[in-house]
Amino acid sequence: MSLFSRFFGRPKPLELTADLRRRIRGSFEEAARDEEHFPSTIDPRIYHVQLILEHLGPLAGGRVVDVGCGKGRFARVVKERHPGVQVVALDLAEAMLRSVPPGVEPVLGSMTALPFASASFDAAYATESLEHAVEVDVAVAEMCRVVRPGGRIAIIDKNAEHWGRLKTPEWERWFRREELERLLARHCGEVSSRFISYWEDVEPDGLFLAWLARK
Repeated sequence: MSLFSRFFGRPKPLELTADLRRRIRGSFEEAARDEEHFPSTIDPRIYHVQLILEHLGPLAGGRVVDVGCGKGRFARVVKERHPGVQVVALDLAEAMLRSVPPGVEPVLGSMTALPFASASFDAAYATESLEHAVEVDVAVAEMCRVVRPGGRIAIIDKNAEHWGRLKTPEWERWFRREELERLLARHCGEVSSRFISYWEDVEPDGLFLAWLARK
């Protein structure tokens, strides 16, 4: 594995051309038919879910965006736990958004050009979606832009030090802990990260990281 691959989780950087956007969108339009690997629900006991809920806080009457929501499985739980909160689910693939549950607002769009006003959300999160952004710095900046001062941001994704452990498409990137800390720190006053597992009582094996920030 090259030094670049070890640091960034990819053998070389890619340019987010119109053709690459089309191929990424097409792959998820097709993946929407695969409920086994791209499910529309998630067990709320999974620690990824619990951490998102914990970090977002009470959110009384607030507004939250799930960036790269897929079928809205995390958004479903957030809405169930906070019925008075406006939950927006954004994804690049229209087919994915068809599975977004009632009560959650589906929005078609790219995480590198979020179709929302600045400071229009109380919180934003991205779970295993930033890895598909290609222009990762732009996507992180966009998440921070749409969150109000004092609002919270959470990203859960894979650790670049474990790159090669899973089969990935050509555009996918994984991240080193300090890389996303640095990108978040450009826009947020508080930034932290930690290794996490699917289950709270299972020791993390290093594959998943959570980055937590407050603007």
